[in-house]
Amino acid sequence: MAIWKVSFAAVVVGLTMVVECGVVAADMFYSSKLVHRFSDEVKKLRVSRNGEVWPQHRSLEYYGRLMSSDLQRQKMKLGPQFQLLFPSEGSKTMPLGNDFGWLHYIYIDIGTPTVSFLVALDAGSDLLWVPCECVQCAPLSASYYSSLDKDLNEYNPSGSSTSKFLSCSHQLCELGSNCKNPKQPCPYTVNYVSDDTSTSGVLVEDILHLASGSRMTANSSARAPVIFGCVPLSNLCGSKQTGGYLNGVAPDGLLGLGPGEISVPSRLAKAGFVRNCFSLCFKEDDSGRIFFGDQGPATQQITSFLPSDGQFVTYLVGVESCCVGSSCIEQTNFKAIVDSGTSFTFLPDQIYDRVVKEFDREVNATKASFEGYPWQYCYKSSSEGLPKIPSFTLKFMTNSTFIVQDPVFVIYGSQGAVGFCLAVEPSGIDIGTIGQNFMTGYRMVFDRENLKLGWSLSDCQDLTDSNKLPMTPANGSSPNSLPTEQQNSPNSSGVAPAVAGRTPSKSAAPTNRRISFKLCLTKLLFPLLLVSSNFRQSMHTLTL
Repeated sequence: MAIWKVSFAAVVVGLTMVVECGVVAADMFYSSKLVHRFSDEVKKLRVSRNGEVWPQHRSLEYYGRLMSSDLQRQKMKLGPQFQLLFPSEGSKTMPLGNDFGWLHYIYIDIGTPTVSFLVALDAGSDLLWVPCECVQCAPLSASYYSSLDKDLNEYNPSGSSTSKFLSCSHQLCELGSNCKNPKQPCPYTVNYVSDDTSTSGVLVEDILHLASGSRMTANSSARAPVIFGCVPLSNLCGSKQTGGYLNGVAPDGLLGLGPGEISVPSRLAKAGFVRNCFSLCFKEDDSGRIFFGDQGPATQQITSFLPSDGQFVTYLVGVESCCVGSSCIEQTNFKAIVDSGTSFTFLPDQIYDRVVKEFDREVNATKASFEGYPWQYCYKSSSEGLPKIPSFTLKFMTNSTFIVQDPVFVIYGSQGAVGFCLAVEPSGIDIGTIGQNFMTGYRMVFDRENLKLGWSLSDCQDLTDSNKLPMTPANGSSPNSLPTEQQNSPNSSGVAPAVAGRTPSKSAAPTNRRISFKLCLTKLLFPLLLVSSNFRQSMHTLTL
């Protein structure tokens, strides 16, 4: 006769339900015990695991937490207030060249009165942070940078009437148990794997100013409370911060867009402002857009996010195979992080070797090397200009395909284009990174509600004007066409269909550009996030 018994706990509304189940022969019985979320039973579990500061029964904080939870539930029932939101200074992002690490930036307004910050967009981390009463930060004067027309700002908590420090007793203060006083400001630290690379300070709550021009709420605005790092001491990319590159990347802050509870998309969704999703769009002229609440068009292609150790701590996807030209190469399946904070794309070493060899076989150009550029597979251009570039396609486990619109980086000299490089590097680990260069030409939708990544071809128009973006190229061809499903052998002589590589206008093309992004990027793979928010260990490839 089989006899067993299992006990487990589940949260039901505001109560914790302890359930005992058993089977005796063919008969099954259930019993349950309901306890309050702030009961002694739950306190023993939560405090012992997380070091959480517990509200005293029937205290002001006790009822405040209950009321806050009730308000959040009401907002969830009513649905989001806005269809789309974007920073109050506009949805358009901007690249600022080599001085700023080739990342995309956007101005955001924080506080009362508002102060603007030029922050880097980073889907590979969670925390929004800005310089604050700096002791050792990057230069903020516009004269230091070639691409700025106004000085950058510092955040002053005492200068904003809506600013308040997050206390050590707050549920998002993971280092709260280390505080001497639960009412003191919550400290945080973000440590990266590389030596002497971290940011630290205190967590602050203030107002992020947003706008919405959608058809549902024309030209309205939103004041969203967000939590961010106030960084009095920043030593990103090394404590010395020597050289123009190390001094220039994200000097005025960084907007983490990751799935963590403290990130801006998470806070906006939890407060009921928008759906739990956002989109990034990067155009071929290096401009772009960001929209919070964007779930993308119904016609977009999708693939699922994958958990890491059972948790969704980063935007991880599964690539089934890589296709170059007409050939999908054998044994090229891998996992990759989708990260706007990485300028270029990295493949696991074995995958990289197979892909670049096939690209080299199919490209009709002479191999070359260019001083100051990190890529290994570079080629000369002819007197007639750039040759046709073999197409590069990622095939996902959901049978969706992602045709890379711009897999090469064009190198310019005084007389125009002198060559190009396949802008892909080996990662040195078994996980790759899909960086900004592969996202170019697409509206990338990070659907956190449904744990899906979506993409559709786009010219990155303002969604609040047209409410949708074009889904197909101008010539009407399908964005989903996949190269022939043939397996390529080393001796194969098949010729791939080709697509033209991107050729920026001469006016926009700098002379003899040098790429210094790799100095920090390869060191920052897999940072250990030890922050005083609800961070977890995460994989991240931030180009800082």
